[in-house]
Amino acid sequence: MFEKDLKEIINKIQNVQAEFQTIEVKKSKSGAPEKLYDTLSSFSNQDDGGIIIFGISESDGFEVTGVNDVQALQKSVMEQCEQMEPAVRAVFTVAEINGKNVVSAEIPPVDVAERPCFYKGKGRIRGSYVRVGDADKPMTEYEVYSYEAYRKKYRDDIRIAERADMSSLDSTKLGEYLVKLKLHKRNLSSLDDSAILELMSITGSGKPTLAAELLFGLYPQAFFPQFGIIAVSIPGTEIGETDTDGSRFIDNQRIEGTIPEMLDSAVQFVRKNTKNRTIIDPDTGKRRDKTDYPMNSVREAVLNALVHRDYSIHTEGMPIRLCIFTDRLEISNPGGLYGRITIDSLGKVQPDTRNPVLASALETLEITENRYSGIPTMRREMKAHGLPEPEFSSLHGEFSVCFRLLAERTSGYDDRTTDILGFCRIPRTRNELAKHLGLNSVTYAIKKYVQPLIDEGLIQLSVPEAPSSPNQKYYARKS
Repeated sequence: MFEKDLKEIINKIQNVQAEFQTIEVKKSKSGAPEKLYDTLSSFSNQDDGGIIIFGISESDGFEVTGVNDVQALQKSVMEQCEQMEPAVRAVFTVAEINGKNVVSAEIPPVDVAERPCFYKGKGRIRGSYVRVGDADKPMTEYEVYSYEAYRKKYRDDIRIAERADMSSLDSTKLGEYLVKLKLHKRNLSSLDDSAILELMSITGSGKPTLAAELLFGLYPQAFFPQFGIIAVSIPGTEIGETDTDGSRFIDNQRIEGTIPEMLDSAVQFVRKNTKNRTIIDPDTGKRRDKTDYPMNSVREAVLNALVHRDYSIHTEGMPIRLCIFTDRLEISNPGGLYGRITIDSLGKVQPDTRNPVLASALETLEITENRYSGIPTMRREMKAHGLPEPEFSSLHGEFSVCFRLLAERTSGYDDRTTDILGFCRIPRTRNELAKHLGLNSVTYAIKKYVQPLIDEGLIQLSVPEAPSSPNQKYYARKS
């Protein structure tokens, strides 16, 4: 960087009185700290690298204290850079501020295939660090493994399913797969079935692989109990919020089975626990159903989680999580972004594939196109539904997608209010209202959507003197 760039960064640090994800300051008036290894590692292991600035005192309000011997400091830093694996190649800049020298060392990111960058004196496991905010934190064993898995091309989807044999697979589903495979890959048609299954890594030495169980298993969770989905519907915007009866969940389901079965069950769970309104087209008069979220986006997000999650032994205790809140839907899977793909490039470039056998087999089964169209589909469908773009994150070994609903309008009647008032032209019971709103919890339906209309005087009670009467009905006030 240029001297003026360094001065601008220092000015920014002093204004906000804080370090950053990519900036670390050291007082270092009398020389470089003896142990920079943690910061050298953490900056090297993040995509944006980082900058260490010497001659700034954090404890003195980020005052410029200066560096007495610039050359000696640079030499000390370079020597420590050589103690890293791979070696770090820092780029130095010197700026004079108020008659004092300040030195910056730009730490470039290490290529993903060479990560983690670690201090050789501690070894790969204990000497690897990751940047969290303005702090350097030791990498977990799983974080170290994730980089090694990419570098060494570990194939967890084809590891042998211990204790399983061919009798644990559904022969009908396996047969259908073989028929489709031979149809699409005619050069395989001359081979016998067992040879094809070995070639496609559905079996290994005659035993089912993880991919085989997840695609064709009679009950995959017998061998991998947590390779499923935990789905919950929550009566609020945060986990821990409760319904009026104290329930933390409107619905709570453990979804198991093969990937195709879990995909269908998860989409059905979302459909069951979100609203499904009937909309009348003002131009044609035709009725159509409109769900809270576009189901194609939901399907793609669930499929993405099932296909691209980490299936290594390090995540065997971690299911996929599907959480429906009153204002959003979140789907999270173990395993952050794989390889060189970044959040910004999602859906724009062809990514590396963590589980290529699963992806290829699901393409053969015509469950996925395997053309990297899932992210663009989510974005397109959300936009067409009038909702914000999906939000993606990859943090601490977990990838998440969040679909958000629009905030309800604060003036006038929103669509749901109009819908309820129209439905209640005829007196309705609690159960009828909950069913109409597409909710399992009657209590939640009344509290969330009907009670506010009662408070506004828009809905009236048939038995006003006994609001909890089992004979209670709700009807719209006549204007």
